[in-house]
Amino acid sequence: MDHSALSGRQIAAARTLLGMGQKELADASRISVPTLKRMEGSDGLAVGMPNNVLAVRTALESAGVEFIEGGVRLR
Repeated sequence: MDHSALSGRQIAAARTLLGMGQKELADASRISVPTLKRMEGSDGLAVGMPNNVLAVRTALESAGVEFIEGGVRLR
């Protein structure tokens, strides 16, 4: 399994679970807000450059999210 692969729904759910806005997550991931919006709006796996998807995953995990099969939870 590709550990950087995330769905758009997982990203949005994780961000919401943490109470983060899109700008806050984009800044933490060092990507643009439009890039994050495209990822979150993806049907299925998040669309984006692999390094950007990994940056979002890393930022969310650093903030306390754990990605599980088909979802997210706080650690």
